[in-house]
Amino acid sequence: MSAETGVPGDLLDAHPETAYFWGRVIGDGRVTAEGVTVRTSDETAAERLAAVAGAEGVDHRIIEREYAHDTTITRSEDRYTVQAHGAVGDRAAAALGLPFEGDPGGYRLDALADFDRQLLRGILEGCGTVCFKSSAGTVGVSFVHDDRALLSAVGRLLDDVPVEAPYGELAETSSGGYWFGLEDAAVPAVGEWLYENSGDTGLFAPSRRRKLRRSVERAEGI
Repeated sequence: MSAETGVPGDLLDAHPETAYFWGRVIGDGRVTAEGVTVRTSDETAAERLAAVAGAEGVDHRIIEREYAHDTTITRSEDRYTVQAHGAVGDRAAAALGLPFEGDPGGYRLDALADFDRQLLRGILEGCGTVCFKSSAGTVGVSFVHDDRALLSAVGRLLDDVPVEAPYGELAETSSGGYWFGLEDAAVPAVGEWLYENSGDTGLFAPSRRRKLRRSVERAEGI
């Protein structure tokens, strides 16, 4: 747990760990009457999420996954699944406005506003993409999801961060979902802010942080 902030007494307490956890759930998870499920391709992040949720273990499988912007291309990747069982699903849906049992979510995330860095980091790692654009020598960061309302909520969060984070309009993906991207020029500053002091808490996926930082370093070296 995070030494600097203590241990959250409940998964719905406002806390850096819970903000990161719910960001990951929002980005790539599910809330039901049976509990909460969250998925990640990073083993270290899965273990961290399991610790935050008090889960008994982590399920690991290898799956075929479509690329976010081109569903005709697939790749094999590790998938780690963490589950928190019980009434936490009902409570999270009510408190945070998350989609629940077929009902759309309103995404009332104000309760976690004090920890927007960890919340956005979790969302980025859950449904974000990072790519180096060789033709332009810049880094692209996009948020991709089937839920348009979620991406609108992400935009509102970005509007309030303490660094300039301009982004483009929502557009449809080839699979019928939605996406929007940060303006390339804003990516270095937003990325630095998102992962500032993350090593002190362990609330991040090492593979995702490494890819973003290396991409930015590559762009800055051109």
